[in-house]
Amino acid sequence: MTELLYIIDSYQREFEAQDVEVQEQGIVLDRTAFYPVGGGQPSDKGILRSEGQNWQVTSVRRREGKIWHQLEGDPPAVGDGLSGMLDWERRYQIMRTHTAMHVLCGVIWRDYGVSVTGGNMEPLRGRMDFEFEHMRKELVQEIEASINAEVENARPVQTRTLDREEAFEIPDLIRTKINLLPEGITRVRVVEIVGLDLQADGGTHVANTSEVGPLRIVDYKSKGAINKRLVVALEA
Repeated sequence: MTELLYIIDSYQREFEAQDVEVQEQGIVLDRTAFYPVGGGQPSDKGILRSEGQNWQVTSVRRREGKIWHQLEGDPPAVGDGLSGMLDWERRYQIMRTHTAMHVLCGVIWRDYGVSVTGGNMEPLRGRMDFEFEHMRKELVQEIEASINAEVENARPVQTRTLDREEAFEIPDLIRTKINLLPEGITRVRVVEIVGLDLQADGGTHVANTSEVGPLRIVDYKSKGAINKRLVVALEA
């Protein structure tokens, strides 16, 4: 099983690993800092190196419990030692964006008691859908002011892993309308923005909301009778 370095330290940008499996869909490493696409977060990109040869990592996906790294060109052989390096600028932008989405979710849950119905993100831009019946300009402006206030509050962002039963004793741990955690998951990683938000989450985040930077709600629209979308942009 691949050791998931991004779970331990979101800021780790380089690592050493060994190629343990090669298939048409890519290679599996014994350890990796590359995040696989999932939970609305896109996969990392970067480079793998071995003995002067470089491979571009174009995508990373989880299939049947394995983390597959898709590469450009012919892959390295099983057993080869490799050095990995993330596209750090991209990863850090995604970390900031993911934390921004949790700030948005936390503010809306705290202030309006509204659940999330969906979401997605890319570097420096994300969208979330909420169970609002009505969405108007004044409400959007109010939300934008509140999320920027929480960024400026410089709240610490912490992660920990709990047994499933312990995790589900936490009120409102699952903020999505549908519980997306499979029954087979016995350990649950939770991400906490101290004093604002606590959710089950497997993605990468910054260590403090101050790293997110100023936020703008650049679009809002109706996606159904009680489903409204907010689009948030971050500064580069």
